[in-house]
Amino acid sequence: MSKQQQKQVPPTPNRRVTLFVTCLADLFRPSVAFACLNLLEEAGCEVVVPADQTCCGQPAYNSGDRGAAIPLAQQVVSLLEPADYVVIPSGSCAGMITHHYPSLLTGKWRERALEVSAKTYELTVFLQDIAGIPPRSHTTTAQASVTYHDGCAGLRELGIQNQPRQLLKNLCGVDVDELQQSEVCCGFGGTFCAKMPEISARMVDDKLENALATGATVLTGGDLGCLMNIAGRARRQGKELEVRHIAELLADQRDTPAIGEGQ
Repeated sequence: MSKQQQKQVPPTPNRRVTLFVTCLADLFRPSVAFACLNLLEEAGCEVVVPADQTCCGQPAYNSGDRGAAIPLAQQVVSLLEPADYVVIPSGSCAGMITHHYPSLLTGKWRERALEVSAKTYELTVFLQDIAGIPPRSHTTTAQASVTYHDGCAGLRELGIQNQPRQLLKNLCGVDVDELQQSEVCCGFGGTFCAKMPEISARMVDDKLENALATGATVLTGGDLGCLMNIAGRARRQGKELEVRHIAELLADQRDTPAIGEGQ
């Protein structure tokens, strides 16, 4: 059973959710945050978006810079403590808060981190397992062929696999065209792509080749880092593939350029 499946915080009639937007959504793809907001409100949640949220500290943590990661983790714990639920459109950031904060922090801060961890969910887990969201009769994705990339942190740290696929079926009316080696890293890996660029490039080439081999016209996933990596490679190679965060598909927000397209 995954850590996300072991949550003990029960659902409440009036769900008050704090949306942790993530740095990549804030800086590169705000439409993901707006899609999340729409989905959570459609699920009957009251949504709060704290204006003073910051990076969760994962880049520093992954680089071994605990001195920089700890104050960021403490700031995020303080920010999220008042929330009933914390929802994050990223398995990577959700994994950092739920899985790594309790080992990064000590003493009273560790206890506070554990309390925040217990009420923190990746977006698709919250929508599918906790909040529930009614099916739609039609979306613009219903006629598309869609494949899904499992991000490493979401899959391996949080056990997220069925939830996004079930939501795509329920809300968008599509069954995922599974790509070969869907569980293999796309080569982004946070700082891995900067440390090992040649290996990273080969991995994303394989990921893109496997995605195109499905015949799908749309590739989606739960982490913007992975999607930006795949979309960037597709664009450089002139490959036709619409890449979108799963929140955008579930909210039926496809009127903006896909990731890697436009200016």
